[in-house]
Amino acid sequence: MDKHELRAVSSLAAVFSVRLLGLFMIYPVFSTYARELSGATSYKIGLALGIYGLSQGLLQIPFGMLSDRIGRKVLIIAGLAIFGIGSAVAALSTSINGVIVGRLLQGGGAAGSVILALVADLTSEQNRTKAMALVGVTIGASFIIAVVAGPIVASFAGVQGIFWLMVFLAVLGIAITQFVVPDPHGIQVQQDAEAVPALLSSVLKNGELLRLDFGTFVQNAMLTASFLVVPGLLHSALNVTTHDQWIVYLPVLTVSLLATVPAIIVAEKHRLMKPVFVGAVAALAASQILLVFAARNHYALLASLTIFFSGFNIMSATLPSLITKAAPPGAKGTATGIYSSSQFLGIFAGGIVGGWAHQHFGDTGVFMATAVLTLLWLAAAVTMAEPSPFTTRLVRISDAQAARAESLAAKLRQMPGVAEAVVIAEQKLAYLKVDAKAFDEAKAEALAAAS
Repeated sequence: MDKHELRAVSSLAAVFSVRLLGLFMIYPVFSTYARELSGATSYKIGLALGIYGLSQGLLQIPFGMLSDRIGRKVLIIAGLAIFGIGSAVAALSTSINGVIVGRLLQGGGAAGSVILALVADLTSEQNRTKAMALVGVTIGASFIIAVVAGPIVASFAGVQGIFWLMVFLAVLGIAITQFVVPDPHGIQVQQDAEAVPALLSSVLKNGELLRLDFGTFVQNAMLTASFLVVPGLLHSALNVTTHDQWIVYLPVLTVSLLATVPAIIVAEKHRLMKPVFVGAVAALAASQILLVFAARNHYALLASLTIFFSGFNIMSATLPSLITKAAPPGAKGTATGIYSSSQFLGIFAGGIVGGWAHQHFGDTGVFMATAVLTLLWLAAAVTMAEPSPFTTRLVRISDAQAARAESLAAKLRQMPGVAEAVVIAEQKLAYLKVDAKAFDEAKAEALAAAS
């Protein structure tokens, strides 16, 4: 990437991270704090924790489409403003109902899809995969930092202080967007980065993509439901206060990361994606079953948390990769948009199901519910097709080749390493599914650029 692209991607990754930091910081401390709010019940606490996923999941794709009409930066700033207002409402609330309203508003600032579309606007086709990977790494790092930092910040500022910090981070994100993120030269629909209405039906009928969407739904439901009860278990089993629980999360997350890296290398380099994927889902199921029977044993609790976060991190790295591999050429953005919405709807489901189960059946009920969900996911994973080894490539085409799009697509399909090719004449782009080991990118670019 050149300096212009690097500035664009790093600044947009920063906007993504300042928003996610606050959202994730609340997870390890919210359930303890919310019990002190008027009107709080276990169900309402779960609803308050998860409800931002409802508005986020429902508005993610519409926000992206609207940004095609009125501008990316306008929508990002509007989304951050809504997020900041919701954070202030939650900070000022003394009742659980007020926090629920604030969290719902937070999710209403669904600017994530717009940020990714702007990344695509500001990067060239050959650098777009690297740019999206950098944003993905930022998201993963934000989660890890936030889970450790949340208890520390709450220890001296309280949970209300975290909500006020979110307001500050929203303002910071607006400033970065306005003054640091470059303005795009023009806005066009980027089919590899945003949802296209005409493609929604075909993507929703793709069985392999639906399996992956269900997987991220369950993964995020488990995470949200677990954080409703894990802080209390850490206190009762390990005698660690909520504000000191970073002492547990830091080594657990460190060990889980050490397990994640070799698993990803094995999956990608040796093309053993399905065994690694199924193994990670099985690990997640095992962690929940272990918690059902031995949650109050401190050895079992620490082991289950380490297993859970190892499986979670592996899934966080492999699921987006599998989505891009399974998506038809030209539909990557649409598939990713539906996948992202499934993530957030999983957060919402985890909050309400976890809260309901906790209210009626206690800690064990929550882990029984997540164990059942994960076993269903395991059944779907075991029966999935072997993931495609192909990756997506974009190639810019000349005006002359755009005029004979079908002929160019046929020629591209005949090239070694090319499995599928779709040419969009209006965008002057060819979307390819390729085997990176056999694909000659220079030859494809030369063919596409021929006059």
